[in-house]
Amino acid sequence: MAHTEDVSDPLAALAAEIRACTACPLHRGARQAVPGEGSAESGILFLGEAPGYNEDVQGRPFVGAAGQLLEEGLASIGLDRGKVFITNVVRHRPPENRDPLPEEVAACDVWLRRHLELLRPKVVVTLGRHAMGKFLPGESISRIHGRPRTVDGVLLFPMYHPAAALHQPSLRADLATDFEALGRLLANAPVATAPATPRAIATAEQPAPPRAPDQLSLFG
Repeated sequence: MAHTEDVSDPLAALAAEIRACTACPLHRGARQAVPGEGSAESGILFLGEAPGYNEDVQGRPFVGAAGQLLEEGLASIGLDRGKVFITNVVRHRPPENRDPLPEEVAACDVWLRRHLELLRPKVVVTLGRHAMGKFLPGESISRIHGRPRTVDGVLLFPMYHPAAALHQPSLRADLATDFEALGRLLANAPVATAPATPRAIATAEQPAPPRAPDQLSLFG
């Protein structure tokens, strides 16, 4: 799929660089890169794991069933995807939706840093263990999800990946509750933040829950 970028727009120019990236072998088996999309309007960056089949076809992040759950969550706190920025820790689809390898994650680290520099988000919402591991390696998502932390000046809000709720329906309530907590955080309601030891973005990752084709509603 051909893409025409407005290189006068820094985000579009960065997307063009990512589409041309051959830094790791993932680009060989993917149809195209998925740089990410959205805006800095809300000051929120959602960081997922990797493109899946639908994302690889369309060149857009979170357009499958997990994307629908993400959009429902955004709507529940008065946001739509056009007001946030959405991307992943790797920008090409791993074969058969396998977990990205550490060297693949490391190769894409530069793109996350560039997006953080350009967008300067007020909140980074990490979706799943791979994204959380970029900032909080070794942490347990089941222990800290829904609890904001500040790491190196970045306010993080860890959440389960929407695909985890497709694979394990018992997590739907947790995901819905986390969106409620995120809404309170964004509204500047008093929310206690847990301290985290400042450190650079990590390259070590933990496995994410497997993706599943089933489509479930979190909020219906």
